[in-house]
Amino acid sequence: MKTEQRETAVQSGLAALDACHLPSAICHLPSDIGHPTSPRCPVSVIVPVKNEAENLRRCLPALAWADEVFVIDSQSTDDTAGVAAEHGATVVQFHFNGTYPKKKNWALDNVPFRNEWVLIVDADEVVVPELAGEITRRIATNEADGYYLNMKYFFLGRRIQHCGYSECWNLRLFKHQLGRYERMPVTAGVRTGDNEAHEHVELNGKVLRLVHELDHYAYPTIAAWVEKHNRYAIWEAEMYERFLREPVPASIGRGKQFKRRLKKIYLRLPLRFVVRFLYAYVVRLGFLDGMAGLVFCMLLSFYDFLAWANVYEKRVTVSSERRVAQPV
Repeated sequence: MKTEQRETAVQSGLAALDACHLPSAICHLPSDIGHPTSPRCPVSVIVPVKNEAENLRRCLPALAWADEVFVIDSQSTDDTAGVAAEHGATVVQFHFNGTYPKKKNWALDNVPFRNEWVLIVDADEVVVPELAGEITRRIATNEADGYYLNMKYFFLGRRIQHCGYSECWNLRLFKHQLGRYERMPVTAGVRTGDNEAHEHVELNGKVLRLVHELDHYAYPTIAAWVEKHNRYAIWEAEMYERFLREPVPASIGRGKQFKRRLKKIYLRLPLRFVVRFLYAYVVRLGFLDGMAGLVFCMLLSFYDFLAWANVYEKRVTVSSERRVAQPV
């Protein structure tokens, strides 16, 4: 698409969002933006992004089979909006209020979908043709209200087949009126990011699994991995007491319930970052993934250490504030 055409497409999409400066605003988008001329699968795709122009160049062409695609952006400073418009997607700007809702729940509440079904795809993921075909067939049967998708996890140029990442099931395809991500507000000013990363979808309905998998090209560089997991570690520290004390919600599915119960035990372990490395590299055969597996398992251990360190920092900060507040 020529530059003038691309800019016109972006401006027409954003003009409809001009009044949407609050996270609670409902944005009525032009229904003809990116509307396919040939029959497509009746599913609406949500792609949450920030500065993901390069990943979108790989992600969006693989979504051409879907009826409509919404790129939910957080005021990217790269060419994210231009790339999205170039591939026929509608760009919606999300303005985070600092606590809740985060990006995916806001989109589920406010974007005017044409379809009953939504698919959540991250910018670094690719829906392969076999998966697209299966989605089209399965939603037509009305056999379920949602589907878990597994991922093929690629890291440092190869697929990670061990390390505990051979299976990574998440509820990504569902009837949007029946599901929302867990409500986990964060404290204002905490640098956890504006998108749900570890929250699970709570669905009021029947859930099955799809056979074919998403390709997940995780983190093009080690620096990108560290930047994102630093935010994730801050979020883990923010949710630490909640994970320990609150009951596990039944609506996130049996598999996720089981993992959340294990997390309650795991968070109490001493030196759990050492446990994480041994589990991923030895028990889950991470050494079979070669040097990429070693690097990956070391990073997983570092992530757990960072989460623990953030919890410790919070406790030290709270203790210091209490001492300062005490009368002399």
